[in-house]
Amino acid sequence: MDSEAFNDIIGQKEAISRLLQLTEEDRIPHALLFCGSEGCGKMALAMDFAKYLLTENLCDPTAHENASAMLSNWEHPDLHFTYPTIKLPGMGSDHKPISDDFASQWHQLLSEGTYFTIEQWLQMMGGGNKQAIITAAESDAIAHNLSLMSSQGGYKISLIWLPERLNQEAANKLLKVLEEPPQETIFLLVTEHPDQLLDTITSRTQHFDMKKIDTADIEKALIERRGIDQEDAHRIARVANGNWNLALKEISADNENKEFLEKFEQLMRQAYSHKVQSLKKWSEQINDFGREKQIRMLAYFLRMIRENFIYNFHQPELNYMTREEENFSRNFARFINENNIKEIAGLFNQASGDISHNANAKMVFYSVALQVMLLLRR
Repeated sequence: MDSEAFNDIIGQKEAISRLLQLTEEDRIPHALLFCGSEGCGKMALAMDFAKYLLTENLCDPTAHENASAMLSNWEHPDLHFTYPTIKLPGMGSDHKPISDDFASQWHQLLSEGTYFTIEQWLQMMGGGNKQAIITAAESDAIAHNLSLMSSQGGYKISLIWLPERLNQEAANKLLKVLEEPPQETIFLLVTEHPDQLLDTITSRTQHFDMKKIDTADIEKALIERRGIDQEDAHRIARVANGNWNLALKEISADNENKEFLEKFEQLMRQAYSHKVQSLKKWSEQINDFGREKQIRMLAYFLRMIRENFIYNFHQPELNYMTREEENFSRNFARFINENNIKEIAGLFNQASGDISHNANAKMVFYSVALQVMLLLRR
């Protein structure tokens, strides 16, 4: 048995080997819970494992070819996807959204690759800032789909992405299906936060823990799949820290971090030059970002403060910056030192907490900017 079905997976050779061993030894549990940090490839691996299970025992070349053709578009009748959804304005007041309502958007997302984030999915659905959940109606749909006979005579697979987003009623209904699973049915659950699942659900699954992707594997993939030159691939792979989604984000033309770097540079230059009016305008610009983006920006600022402090030790192996970030830090890093790093980092941490609790963003960021102005001179 080989692992050709997993050729699109970035790294994770050990995880692939474990899945193949479970198959070879006929020890596949009825429910696998894929766990691991963001961007390690949990969903991509679960999807490829589903593809493998639905084709591996097909001895008839025609049946194998047909199954492979369907799976190339992720439309096999025995593979049922469940994912968080939102309620759109056009839906009736009594309608509880289910995955099938967004099937076309889902397949569009998958056509772009099997590494993606909830933010990308929300954008694909047109969700804006809405909270995506898995409804009780979806759990009913799962039970119905799995009650049907397998169309191909093999496994029926229920692949559930982000089961922690099941609402209480949906979770209880899914639990009943997990307790008495239909014959020849396999559940593949992919979670970012296993601690948020009902204990009764996790107890009925076998955990499949995945490590971060090795930096060398990310670097290799950037070079071979994305045409990135070796030096930039090395830098991006280190910054990605085992997260292929973050690596992809770094090379995206509309990379959000590039915008955050620009805002970080503006803040630090204007603060050092005591340009109070410019700092006020800066805070007004940040106010237009929206709370989730503001929180992501503050997390980026915290990383840059840490990287600039470490840069002063002149040990490149300790730094994790892109070329553009280092170009700025080369002259700026000396202003982040033991006299101010704790206070500046504390400012950004406090601001993140304030924003998450719905504080007035314009006031928060203007206050932060004025305090940074004082701290940079220490």
